[in-house]
Amino acid sequence: MDSWIAAAAEEIAARAPGELKRLVDVSSPSGDVAGAEAAIAVVLDLLPAGSSIQRAPCSSAGHADDLIATLTGSGSGRIVLLGHVDTVHAHEDHRPAVPDGDTIAGSGTVDMKGGDVLALGVLRALAQRSDSFEEVVLLLVCDEEWRAGDFVHTERFAGYDACLCFEGGELTEGGEEAVVVKRKAAGTLRVTAHGRSAHSGAAPEKGANALLALASAAQSVADLHDPGGAERLTSVPTVVRSGDAFNVVPAAGELLCDLRADDLATFDMVLAGLPAAVDGVRLEADFLRRWPGMNSRDATAPLLRDAAQRLGRPIRGADRGGASDASYLAPVIAVTVDGLGPRGAGAHTPTEHIVTASLRERAEVALALVAAVLA
Repeated sequence: MDSWIAAAAEEIAARAPGELKRLVDVSSPSGDVAGAEAAIAVVLDLLPAGSSIQRAPCSSAGHADDLIATLTGSGSGRIVLLGHVDTVHAHEDHRPAVPDGDTIAGSGTVDMKGGDVLALGVLRALAQRSDSFEEVVLLLVCDEEWRAGDFVHTERFAGYDACLCFEGGELTEGGEEAVVVKRKAAGTLRVTAHGRSAHSGAAPEKGANALLALASAAQSVADLHDPGGAERLTSVPTVVRSGDAFNVVPAAGELLCDLRADDLATFDMVLAGLPAAVDGVRLEADFLRRWPGMNSRDATAPLLRDAAQRLGRPIRGADRGGASDASYLAPVIAVTVDGLGPRGAGAHTPTEHIVTASLRERAEVALALVAAVLA
């Protein structure tokens, strides 16, 4: 292993558990401005000296401003380190960071405050080698977990040499280091039902049942589920809301469906397959969000080979179904690599945790990639 990688990773790993606890102990559900500001305050305290700080408007209205921390050097090469400070966990469900055997459990540990801590460590390591780069930027956003609109930072980073995103890491089935170079597109489909209320006991025939219409729409969506098909479409109804009283035919309701596929255009086929009306209930459908896919496998292959030589062990490119902000930067930064955070499990659940030893191992992977990019 390259001596700089080994020394820098050791320092990152020594600090990471304490820094992770500070960051995870802050409850920062997406959309909560006070929580995001508290998390950003921790990050600001951990930045290397000489960082230029900018707070930029978030992609989503009503959220705290995003953080852009920049190091300027005398060399060449521009890299953006990407992460987010928001979580899916509501304040009442938040769990602070607690060591548990060979893991650290807590809300947001793997998605993705563990990755934020590693990105901060990489930034500090590079601050000591300012002659090796022109610019390194840490971009931490506050709305990744529930963004409906476009990503506002894409143009700002167009043409950078690399984007390294620190979502949770993984190993291959053979136990080798893996990074994410391909992601599915993601969409949230909303179906709104407009029916007619009636007394469910005395005159149900006078009503138009929105709940039944939404059930029919949900089945139409589910019938298109084809993860083994050409577009690898997963089409899953996930939330339905309808009805206000047990004895009234529901006149309105809403259905949400989660869609994933290799190509965004596949979602239009799902939309086209929905009925416009069911038994007198009018249905309207739209997308709450359409998240692009990512495929940087070919562009990153030489980088992974170079980084593996510096690391002293293989680094493999992997696919992942979940969405990430890396997908927004991949079209303008050919060399985009994701999944550089620590390994763990239970993302978005009460059992969320990271493997403590992976803090050092994944720091080594990230540093190897940085060294290869700047070389």
